[in-house]
Amino acid sequence: MTTLADLIGMRDALEAARFTGVRKVVYCDTETEYKSDAEMKRALLDLNRKIAAASRPASSPFVTFSTSKGL
Repeated sequence: MTTLADLIGMRDALEAARFTGVRKVVYCDTETEYKSDAEMKRALLDLNRKIAAASRPASSPFVTFSTSKGL
């Protein structure tokens, strides 16, 4: 399982490479070469989606109702 810190690091490395025009990204011991800028953009969108999902607090699967007769 990839941690939030890892996802953020991957995104930062990919953004830095994309903005400098390089298609090869190295993060930790992993090297990835992209074929086009469009492929890099899709990877960034996916990473941002995963970061947003990992950043959300876990919600409870239960709903609590509070009712009264108004008395």
